[in-house]
Amino acid sequence: MDSDCIFCRRVDLIHQGELTFISEDKYPASPGHLLIVPNRHVPNYFDCTQEEIAELWKAVHFAKALVEKKHKPDSYNIGINVSEAAGQSVPHTHIHLIPRYKGDVPDPRGGVRSVIPSNRTYTKVKE
Repeated sequence: MDSDCIFCRRVDLIHQGELTFISEDKYPASPGHLLIVPNRHVPNYFDCTQEEIAELWKAVHFAKALVEKKHKPDSYNIGINVSEAAGQSVPHTHIHLIPRYKGDVPDPRGGVRSVIPSNRTYTKVKE
């Protein structure tokens, strides 16, 4: 546990599991944006144990069910920022479950590819 870590303090807790918890994002990208976080302070997703990884993804599905009931989104983006170069600003592993709504952006094509705007669009390769 890192006393300086906001996630270690369990802020805005929605659900507590054995190895993980779910909380609201303090700066939501959309209504219903949730974070799925391991209890153990582990900065890098790839350093999580297999048991933590399994519970994280089980919790993603549980979080989706919570969001469905309250917000009824049209779709989702799911993302993990691993390290500063990828945009991780809190050094404690967490998965973003971001509900998406038709019309929330003019052109949603590219989805998570938009993290590098110049690579957002691509030409579909013919098979």
